[in-house]
Amino acid sequence: MALLFRFALLFGWAAIASPATAEGYCREREYKGDEYTICTVDPKKSTIRIHDLDPTARPYKTFTALADKLRSDGIFMRIAMNGGMYRPDFSPVGLYVENGIEKQKLNTNPGWGNFHLLPNGVFYLLPGEAGVMEAKAFAASAIKPLFATQSGPMLVIDDNIHPKFDPQSDSLKKRNGIGVTADGKVVFAVSEGNVRFHDLATLFRDDLGCRNALFLDGTISALYVPEWHRSDDAYPLGPIISVEISIPPD
Repeated sequence: MALLFRFALLFGWAAIASPATAEGYCREREYKGDEYTICTVDPKKSTIRIHDLDPTARPYKTFTALADKLRSDGIFMRIAMNGGMYRPDFSPVGLYVENGIEKQKLNTNPGWGNFHLLPNGVFYLLPGEAGVMEAKAFAASAIKPLFATQSGPMLVIDDNIHPKFDPQSDSLKKRNGIGVTADGKVVFAVSEGNVRFHDLATLFRDDLGCRNALFLDGTISALYVPEWHRSDDAYPLGPIISVEISIPPD
């Protein structure tokens, strides 16, 4: 049985654990006429990490490359999502912390583009705990994250929709984000069609129960769910947020 389970993990066989029953897995959700995929993970029960560069200091760029590396280390990637905005060389635009080491500093500078549609924010991980926080509040806190990534804009800030979002905006794109519920669960969401910022924000606040939620990207909005045979590798990625389990020995 252990050998069969190992093969199931390696090849993503849905017969072993379906999305409907596996802890931390995903579901389809229609909200106000738009289709989304939602994945909910309990950081107390699942390992969540953020990855940027491979052991040769090159960006992974794809879920497949990261999954292959983790598998070689005896780790199976259950879910993954693009984890924040990046420069042309794929380095993070803002704060990036990996294994407790700060590799990029917090960026609260005004400027052009979604990242600088202030306030932006930080998704961070501590042992058994996760959070989303507005960037300046994070800077003022004493939090020393094990992992963190910065993106922008914030979608929901202390139960309030970002003040610059227009519910009638004509800016429609595929979008994804991340939030944390009142009971501490991490919620990943990606639209399957084109939506407004305001649409995604109200999904997180009013439907998913997240008092704080962070936009991760638009158009380059990718999800990896091997049990659904889904790996959105159409665009090269910067940081990647992954949910992982160790592969049992034979």
